[in-house]
Amino acid sequence: MDLKLKALTKSIWVFHAATSPCNNCDIEILDLLTPRHDVERLGIVLVGSVRQADALLVTGVPNYKTKERLKKLYAQAPKPCLVAAIGGCACGRIIFQESYNSPCAVDEIIPVDVYIPGCPPKPEAMIAGIAKLIKKVRGEK
Repeated sequence: MDLKLKALTKSIWVFHAATSPCNNCDIEILDLLTPRHDVERLGIVLVGSVRQADALLVTGVPNYKTKERLKKLYAQAPKPCLVAAIGGCACGRIIFQESYNSPCAVDEIIPVDVYIPGCPPKPEAMIAGIAKLIKKVRGEK
């Protein structure tokens, strides 16, 4: 493992990309940052710019407008950029599969490294998903 990937697994800075979500997943992401779960003790920090991020947390169902913005965000992120699809909408579009305004799923726009299903997923599930992502980067099973 090279130095960049080793540093990445010690402290992941994440950027939250909301692609027209219902805000349930967003509220649960905010709950991650509260003292109850305190993910900063695990090195996970929410950053305000995608240019400083190591990972994207994508919530919601992409529509025609947010699809292009998600592509631009991923292009602006430094590589390697890890992507976590959070919630049932980002993982598989659930009830929006036949919607006229939902052209495709998140994994058809950018590569997704980990899926965290649920409507909304609990903060513990998100922490477990990020832990799996770190193991995947390290090459562990």
